[in-house]
Amino acid sequence: MNSDAIPPHAHHSDSIQAGELRSPVEETLHRVLEQTRSCEPGVVADYIPELATADPGANGIALVSVRGRVYRAGDCDHEFTIQSISKAFVYAMAVDQLGLEEVHRHVGYEPSGEPFNAISMDARGRPQNPMINAGAIVTSALIPGADPEARFTAIRKVLSAFAGHPLGFSEGVFASEYATGHRNRALANLALATGVLPRSVDDAVTVYFQQCSLLVTAADLAVMGSTLANDGRNPVTGEQVVSPTAARHAMSVMNSCGMYDRSGQWQLEVGIPAKSGVGGGIVALKPGLFGVGVFSPPLDAAGNSARGVAALKLLSNDYGFHVLRHPDTPASPVAGIEVSGEHDEHVTIRLRGDLDFVATEQIVTDLRESLQRPQPPRHVTIDLSAVSRLRPVSATLLRLSAQRAAEIGIEFEIVDPSGLNG
Repeated sequence: MNSDAIPPHAHHSDSIQAGELRSPVEETLHRVLEQTRSCEPGVVADYIPELATADPGANGIALVSVRGRVYRAGDCDHEFTIQSISKAFVYAMAVDQLGLEEVHRHVGYEPSGEPFNAISMDARGRPQNPMINAGAIVTSALIPGADPEARFTAIRKVLSAFAGHPLGFSEGVFASEYATGHRNRALANLALATGVLPRSVDDAVTVYFQQCSLLVTAADLAVMGSTLANDGRNPVTGEQVVSPTAARHAMSVMNSCGMYDRSGQWQLEVGIPAKSGVGGGIVALKPGLFGVGVFSPPLDAAGNSARGVAALKLLSNDYGFHVLRHPDTPASPVAGIEVSGEHDEHVTIRLRGDLDFVATEQIVTDLRESLQRPQPPRHVTIDLSAVSRLRPVSATLLRLSAQRAAEIGIEFEIVDPSGLNG
């Protein structure tokens, strides 16, 4: 069996058997764990009594590519409660089912600059964003359902689809949160008073405490993050969990608000969408490439996994994952140019690879200059046979080039055997 096909929640040993060749990606993850193991460990959360029993030495990391390949290191199959990481996925679910406008009638989308449990409302009485407790309680309450049980069942089903398997549930953590969650009830009461909470306070916080008590592993988080990074499609199961638009909106809010009052510092130092939870987990992702899950219970002062932050910072800096990092100069999108005809009147341009805006802008600029010469070609063929992906902006630019060429009497043909151009 291909090891990439092993379900992300399957338990296995990290030991390397004789003759087994460890993946370079897993080798990298193991190295990251070793380099961050001795960093300032932080303190295990104890304001929820059940969380105080977590093993402070547990430390795991997993990465899942958008092609569905799964890589693990350390305690990546150790179960823990998802806690606030659930906020990002329930928000994606709410946007997918209700639409962006309806969700944001009830909750804002601006960074609060305050701790996760702060009383943080905007001028309209909405919680500042869905990644703080007040906003997450409201977002969870927006999920359709006849009663709390139906709403939690729906949330559990969708988050399980993100992970690629049914998620477990910690009755102990739920009971602990329900018994001690007085501040969250106060936040829900405030949201009710401002008119943005569509349920009773007890209904709203019950479902919120339940979603936070779902059990995940670092490997689960990596699959969940990769699902968002893959336009909402789970790369392991192939299921379209939420729409590409909902996935993009979730990643946007994670990018600006996902790490509480350290979100600005996170963007400077790490620079990828992420969401943390007081259970010690962090999910992070690079859109179009991969998702990462980390687990280490000791938290820093902002409530983020101390070793997890260090591990993701190391990965981002060493491997250039920051979303605002200038990309390396790509290979030329032109695989070849052929000139034919008695008077060189026919030009065929063979393109290749992933045609994004930068590549296509250069192609159409060169083509425009060629067509404006005193003796331009009379027939131009753009061959997309070797193109792996045509971005929407690239398809638009090529179609406009064809229209402009036709206006000045030049035949323009696009060879597109894979139907990339629509």
